[in-house]
Amino acid sequence: MPEPTQSDGLKRRVADTLKWNVVDRVLSQVLYAVTGIVLARVLSASDFGLVGVVLIFQAFGSLFVDSGFASALIQRKTLTDDDYSTVFWFNMIMAGGVYLLLWIAAPWIAQLFGDARLTALSRVMFLSFPLNALSIVQVNRLTKQMNMRPVAIANTVGLVAASVVGIGLALAGGGAWAIVWQTLTLAAVKAAALWLTQGWVPRMICSAAILRGFFAVGAGVMATSFLNTVFQYVYNFFIGLRAGLVPLAYFTQADKWSKMGVMSLSQVLTSSFLPLLSGVQDDPARFRRMIAKTHRFTCYLTLPAMGLLIVIALPVFHTLFGEKWDASVPMFQILLLRGAFTVPSLLYSNYLLSLGRSRLIVVAEAVRDVAALAAIVAMLPLLGGTADHDLRGIDWLLWGQAGATMLSWAITLVMAARCVGRSVGAFLMDALPYLVLTLAAGAAAYAAVAMLAWPPVALCAVGTLVFAVIYLGANACARSRIQADLFAYLRRRL
Repeated sequence: MPEPTQSDGLKRRVADTLKWNVVDRVLSQVLYAVTGIVLARVLSASDFGLVGVVLIFQAFGSLFVDSGFASALIQRKTLTDDDYSTVFWFNMIMAGGVYLLLWIAAPWIAQLFGDARLTALSRVMFLSFPLNALSIVQVNRLTKQMNMRPVAIANTVGLVAASVVGIGLALAGGGAWAIVWQTLTLAAVKAAALWLTQGWVPRMICSAAILRGFFAVGAGVMATSFLNTVFQYVYNFFIGLRAGLVPLAYFTQADKWSKMGVMSLSQVLTSSFLPLLSGVQDDPARFRRMIAKTHRFTCYLTLPAMGLLIVIALPVFHTLFGEKWDASVPMFQILLLRGAFTVPSLLYSNYLLSLGRSRLIVVAEAVRDVAALAAIVAMLPLLGGTADHDLRGIDWLLWGQAGATMLSWAITLVMAARCVGRSVGAFLMDALPYLVLTLAAGAAAYAAVAMLAWPPVALCAVGTLVFAVIYLGANACARSRIQADLFAYLRRRL
């Protein structure tokens, strides 16, 4: 029997990393989904609107807590304990400062959005900053080691505890506080699980010299994340400000459920592939081969996932929530279309990040945000009328967001192709077969669902079955190497 090669060992590490990332994401999304379904059925649209406002400020505060240094830790090939310790203490100092500033600003937030309840909600919800900061370096150390099992376990334990707290408070009449305490419970339990099991304790060092060494990558990631967050949450801000908390709740529901799929895919792929690509960045030929395979794998998963959800969106919402959130369905579908471009865009950004070219990512984000701003300026007058008028205006805002994402995808693709030494045409040909099969499977599934007057859960099952048979069957007939490798891996693990 031949001896295992270094390449075989690397493949096993990547496969194990991918497996635990998938386990983490699947368990997380199942728990998020169960809790989210209960909360969506029990809580009012006004409750979700209140939390939607708080999340705007929480998202921006989280950027400053990390400041991009966590990504810089993963990108660097070799690290010392002083590096990890310095970034940990920096994160904690920033978390304390951000919490203090937003605690002071809480009454202004309540006044701006016209609801006094936001003061107390904000001050408690923002405690998540220091709690989450406790986990950042712990998670990144394990990610760097391609050891995602402890992260998956910590996330699962935290989510179970958070689900119990959130559902219990919602059923007890806690309103928006159910979501607040759910968030804090998750952050606290996850941090406790990592600290109690990993044995890593930071040294008492916070070196300015070390931080300066991380600044080149960290600043680029920070700028990119800031622009990305502006791009995502500027819509929440204007919808809440102009249309009110109830239309904001419809949008946040659509946004949350669409992101559950989109971000799960992107997080699995990023966590699995970025450490691998960073490790072979000095071998151009091998790097390009890995780029090609990871890109085809991403297209194989992302396009059909988004396509199927777009087709069965209405029966899915009716199955989960009844007709309470029907106004969210068109928004959900538009956001899924955007997600089909978001996931590969994030993958291209990670190609650039693995090469230390984070400044180029900022350029793509800036172009997208300029386009998004232009769309907002054009569509904002559509908000601020009757309820139906506001909902149609939100749909148009989201079409502008989808267009801006497509533009960013194209620009990021061109930059990534030039940096990694592959042609744009090669990247497009990676995606074309899976796009064609997704459109064919989606059309057949849509026709099957449209012609039947069955209960929503049955329509979900029929649409999924028709789509899966056509997509998987066509890939098998075409002898897709990506699908064959995936199924072979699954057979070995089952």
